[in-house]
Amino acid sequence: MRVLAVDPGLTRCGIGVVDAVRTGRRAAMVGVGVVRTPATDPVEARLLAISEGLETWLDAHRPDVVAVERVFAQANVRSVMGTAQAAGLVLVAAARRGLPVAMHTPSEVKAAVTGDGRAEKEQVTTMVTRILGLDSPPRPADAADALALALCHLWRGGATSRLEAAAHTALVTGRRNAYAEAEAQASRSRKKLVVRSQASSADSRR
Repeated sequence: MRVLAVDPGLTRCGIGVVDAVRTGRRAAMVGVGVVRTPATDPVEARLLAISEGLETWLDAHRPDVVAVERVFAQANVRSVMGTAQAAGLVLVAAARRGLPVAMHTPSEVKAAVTGDGRAEKEQVTTMVTRILGLDSPPRPADAADALALALCHLWRGGATSRLEAAAHTALVTGRRNAYAEAEAQASRSRKKLVVRSQASSADSRR
């Protein structure tokens, strides 16, 4: 599975593309970058530039799924508006291609790659570099965040998809234990992920 993940932003929109290797237990970076827009340009021109950048990435890498960070309200309303507008462009671009879209919260992403939902940005960058075997940390932080989001979906999105499929099976066939079985398997996978992330985090601090 190939995931194209977007860390939305009006000034810097981070984009990362990651492939699953060995059924999602390992991952390889395909590409990473940032779409930038000048703060002095009109909003409509900035949104157009981001839209065109997203289209270019989607056409070049042809992902199986698009992941985007879920936008939360913050004290800076103007910043949130720009982020939400950029996220909306991602949703439209994915829908235009018939691609499924997954949304993950910042704490989910941090927990997935570091084992700590309150990890600092630098710790996330360090773990992304280690997990993907990169020669140097992705810069700026928006690029690293996009890769972390892609990894989060590879490791957690698969479990969610299995649960949705199991729920459908249970509904159609009447197999009430189908969902419970899938949920138990997903729980075991999440525990293994946390253990692996914590072990990697411990190694990085040595």
